[in-house]
This record gives sequence, C-alpha cells and structure tokens, in this order.
Amino acid sequence: MERNMKHQVTHWMGIFILLMMGNIMPLQANTTFTNPILSDGADPWVVHHSDGYYYYTQTTASNITLWRTTDLSDLDNAEQKVVWMPKPNSVNSEHVWAPELHYLDGRWYIYFAASAGDMTKQRMYVLQSENSDPFSDYHYPAATQSGKIADASDKWAIDGTIFEFAGKRYFIWSGWEGDTNEQQRLYIARMATPWQLIGERVELSRPEFVWEQVGTPQVNEAPQVLLNPKGQAFIVYSASGSWTDDYCLGLLLFNGGDPMVAANWSKHPTPVFSKNESADIYGPGHNGFFTDNLGQSWLIYHAAKFKGAGWAREIHMQPFGWHANGLPSFGLPIGSRVQQDKPS
Repeated sequence: MERNMKHQVTHWMGIFILLMMGNIMPLQANTTFTNPILSDGADPWVVHHSDGYYYYTQTTASNITLWRTTDLSDLDNAEQKVVWMPKPNSVNSEHVWAPELHYLDGRWYIYFAASAGDMTKQRMYVLQSENSDPFSDYHYPAATQSGKIADASDKWAIDGTIFEFAGKRYFIWSGWEGDTNEQQRLYIARMATPWQLIGERVELSRPEFVWEQVGTPQVNEAPQVLLNPKGQAFIVYSASGSWTDDYCLGLLLFNGGDPMVAANWSKHPTPVFSKNESADIYGPGHNGFFTDNLGQSWLIYHAAKFKGAGWAREIHMQPFGWHANGLPSFGLPIGSRVQQDKPS
C-alpha cells in the first residue's frame, strides 16, 4: 500500500509540474526606460546607422570613444571602443571636447575641439575613418596638420557641426570674435572638403536676449542642425553658461537663400527648451538629435545632476514632435524616474 501511495504522489506531482510548465509565459523584454540613461556624461551625440546600431559619443576629455548598441537606453552595457587616442603633448592632446560623428563622401568623420592644455587655445580638429565602418580606427586626414580645421581667422573654436544645403556643405561652430573670452558666438563657413574650410567666417548669432546672458562670459554654443518633416532647416543651440542652472536651448530659423548671409537666419525670441524646476531638471543643453526605426524624433542632451551642480552632468533623452507652424515642440524636460517608451 505504501508503494502504491508513493506511485500516486509521484504521478500527481508530474501532472502538476506539466500544468505549471504550460502556464509559464516567456519573459517580456523591458520596453521602457527612465532618465538619466548615463549617470555621468556631457555633450552627447548619436547617429542611428543603417546597420541597425546606434553610435553614441560624448566628451571624455582624453580620447574619442564610441559606444555601439541597439538599445540606447542601456548605454552602461553598450560595446565601447576607443577609436582615437592623442599623442602625449601634441596640439590636441588635452581638453578633448564634444566629438561629433558624421558620414561624408563614403567615410566617417569625427569633429572635436582640443588643445595642448591651454583652454584659451581650443581649436577644432577632424578625424577620418579607415573605411565605411563607424567602428573602424580613425586618423588625421592626410592633407591636414594634425587634423586641424579652421577658417582664415583661426580664432578659438569649439562644438563644430555640419550643415548641408542645396548641394553645398557648411561648418558651424562656437567661437570668439577676438583672442579673449568675452563672449561665445556662432559662426558659419563654407567647406571645400570634410577637412578644409574656405573663405571668411560669418557670424550667425551672439547672446542678445536676457535668457542667453546668464553667467560670464556670455555663451552661444553647441549648434545642431535640425530639419522638420517639410525640410525647413533650424539651428538649435545652447545659451547661457553651461555651468549654470539656466543653460537652455535656443533656435535659429533658416529662411532660405544663401546660408552665408546672416540676414537669412532669424532668432526665436524665447528658449525652446529650458529647466523644469517642478521635475528637478536644471541646465538642459548641448543636445543631439536622432530618429528611431518608427520615424520618431528624439532629443538627447545633458542636464545638471541637481540644482547648482555646475559641470556635474548626466545624459537624458526624450521624444519630441512639431508645432503646426513647423517649429520643433520639445516640451519640458521629463523628470528622472518617469517611465518612457524606449526608442524603437
């Protein structure tokens, strides 16, 4: 009888296990995220490449590092590669700031600011990929002197980016009018090649509104080109001191014609993205843009870790849309710990 009871118990336990196995659901992938996506970082830049990967970079100050991932909200676990390391004591060995990755004429180019250690001598430099793989190694273009890219004035310069319009290419950056740090302004120059500027620079913007003038020196920097669904071009830039809680995003509208004519650009009178005190988000700025697989536009930016944090910053992102008049609608910075759907 004891043997029979053991047999029945074993029989029913087997049925119970099978029933339980039949009810086990496959684990669901996490489809949401919360900011920050990186707890330390500044000057984020993202490219969503046709190979399905997001390529991310930011200021490291000592090298150029790329992150590669299909899940931009999980940068902590992304594959990383140092694609360029400066030689010690070279003209661009220190203060390596704000790299940007661009695909031009069949190669990838990385634009960054650096100096030999004296921040009052920051200049723009460019690296060229070995091939069409963004994760390949990078070197100075052969026709350059240590990768330097500058207009004829050769003044202090940071935050260079690319603008392509009507078959021509332009370089836009933040610089000084003279040789002293009185004010950072936005400039544009024509490009002959991805590593060479031609002609004189033209000033597009200087701090003129109160919301652009918080902190000394006054700052316009980090220009980023944005096209709306109809193809209208904007420059989204960062205004006021990056060390202040009032660092924010401003907007220049391109009204057509020659981009080298300053009058063809107009400035939006108010910031388009600024601090959200109710969500405890301060100093949002130095942004980038990308589009996910579903065509959703995204804003990625750095923000202060807390009120009064200065240059202690972290990386945030959020989706955005468009106003009926074609202007971008960024809304307010979304607070930390708020669940958002991941980029597709």
